[in-house]
Amino acid sequence: MYETMPDHNLPEELREFRDSIRRFVDRELRPLEKHVTIDGKLPANVEAGVAAKAKAAGFWLMDVPEDLGGANLGLLALAIFWEEISRTTAVSARDHAIFGPTIGPILLSLRDEMREKYLMPVVRGELKACFAQTEPDAGSDPASMRTKAVRTERGWKINGNKRYITKAAKADFAQVMAVTDPEKGARGGISCFIVDMDTPGVTIGPAEMTMMGDTPYEIMFEDVEIPAEHLIGGEGMGFALAQDYINHGRIRHGAHSCGAMARCLEMTVSYVKQRKTFGAVLSDRQGVQWMLADGYMALHATRLMVHDAAAKLDLGQDARVETFMAKITGVEKGFKVVDDCMQLHGGMGLTRETPLERYWRDLRSFRITEGPTEVLKTTMARSILKNAGL
Repeated sequence: MYETMPDHNLPEELREFRDSIRRFVDRELRPLEKHVTIDGKLPANVEAGVAAKAKAAGFWLMDVPEDLGGANLGLLALAIFWEEISRTTAVSARDHAIFGPTIGPILLSLRDEMREKYLMPVVRGELKACFAQTEPDAGSDPASMRTKAVRTERGWKINGNKRYITKAAKADFAQVMAVTDPEKGARGGISCFIVDMDTPGVTIGPAEMTMMGDTPYEIMFEDVEIPAEHLIGGEGMGFALAQDYINHGRIRHGAHSCGAMARCLEMTVSYVKQRKTFGAVLSDRQGVQWMLADGYMALHATRLMVHDAAAKLDLGQDARVETFMAKITGVEKGFKVVDDCMQLHGGMGLTRETPLERYWRDLRSFRITEGPTEVLKTTMARSILKNAGL
């Protein structure tokens, strides 16, 4: 059923790439879903085995330049990749370690000694990084962050708290956003720093258990001194660096929603064709048919938005509003579609016998992470009003 909605506008090489990763997902990953734990992870030995297969198949370090051993995919190709690997719950929605370490645009911007000290060890899997921006009172509104970095004779001193930081406990270093000019605020007053997690003054709080199964942490910085060269991209460039990181995240959320919708609809179409109630199969009921029709329209619309936003970013265009639309539509429509599919499965949809409950939890969380829907809509409306449209 999923194959009845082809992407005619994709170049031939991207269609071939999509088909190849889809075959890998169907052959190597879906059979592993029975091993996924309640927290959405595979056992370490199982993950290591399939990671070796992914690397052998060429699905490794997908966003990393070729000279660093990666596939050097643009955002449109990455969007296709993210959608296809999201058609299985064997890949965690927030951790694609099966396909190599997570790098991201901030680390890729490092140069010279910092590149050799931090980027390359991450690429080789020797070090792990986390991204620290959210604070107890500055989640949806990062411009109000209170973590500050002040100049010293030897570099910088950082004070403040970060919250809900994924992978903090296992990270060797953090990419930390901090205020360097309070008067400028978000307009040139926030900078990005690399902070080693074993630096004196860095403390990791207890894990915060979430409904998704992952465990983010709070990080406290108390008079943490770092060298001057640990400033990334220049003073005041923090938001510019973070925007690239967050744009990637919004495209990824939209693409994940497409993969989730595609898988859940595929399962549900098969189920309603054979499930009988009151003497008739569910697929004969108009209410069921309309739910499925709405689901496929949501999938198609989201995919078009995701591809459009990714293609524009690949061309260097300002597509922030497009990423808002792709993320909002994907997670809001996607959650509704998954919820409808769960409803049509009845009691079975509430069990762990199917991937539905896993997708349901992930999509519900995505309505908050990488920008809550309400905040993105407000920001988008401001742009519409300022520019008299899009």
